[in-house]
Amino acid sequence: MADRPVGPSRGPSHGPLGIIAGSGSLPRRLIESCRARGRAVFVVALEGEAEPETIADARHAWCRLGAAAKALRLLRDNGVTDLVFAGGVRRPTLSAVRPDWRAARFFAKVGYRLLGDDGLFSAIAKELEIEGFHVVGAHEMLDDTSTVPEGPLGCLEPNAEAVADIARGVEIARALGALDIGQAVVVQQGLVLGVEAIEGTDALLRRCAGLRRAGPGGVLVKVEKPGQETRIDRPTVGPQTIRLAGEAGLQGIAVEAGATLLIDRNEVIRAADAAGLFIVGVRVA
Repeated sequence: MADRPVGPSRGPSHGPLGIIAGSGSLPRRLIESCRARGRAVFVVALEGEAEPETIADARHAWCRLGAAAKALRLLRDNGVTDLVFAGGVRRPTLSAVRPDWRAARFFAKVGYRLLGDDGLFSAIAKELEIEGFHVVGAHEMLDDTSTVPEGPLGCLEPNAEAVADIARGVEIARALGALDIGQAVVVQQGLVLGVEAIEGTDALLRRCAGLRRAGPGGVLVKVEKPGQETRIDRPTVGPQTIRLAGEAGLQGIAVEAGATLLIDRNEVIRAADAAGLFIVGVRVA
């Protein structure tokens, strides 16, 4: 899809919200939320990540991941000062990024290979603030129903064995997060079937489908990393998570209450109930 012509925004006086769009449906949710509030948007859609149908009817331009100078120019040319990151982005090798001069200068300063994802996100947020942008979290642009509350969301609740697996999963996920490795773990009957690393939650669930043991299914536990840069990356659950959890033979999903984004809330709850999965928000100390 070709870039749309870009130019100064004629939107509200506070200017359009800039959206850096990756994969998944979160960019679409943000576009719809801004429209409901009467706020213009301008989307920088990341090539190979953003799905064309999610941003097709919004003012947008396509940009490859390593073209930082182009992305900054597009945002400024379109009057963006507030900026939000939405959707998944697979972290490639530095050579695959093909950084332009601006990205190369940033990577030389922060040490791309030495940072975990959260360390990299924090460095990106600071660099954008130096450039004059105000980075906001996706949760700040959505309504209150976008964050998972404490307790069960659907018709089902975890039994005693699942509660024990959740407690074990929270302990392990927090330890992983403290090392800036991942946010999620799958636990079945006290056994760790898999932990999330660079592959992401969807790939973790696909991998664990072939590792399940006989008996009651396991639980996906997903929590925020300690000190996580929540403006760019928050634990997120959507319909795809429910589908893959069902295919992996899990009993349910436990996520950190107050910290996890819920994409398409009604659809998530309907799909979880239909699949016989519980989904529950838990408080994490």
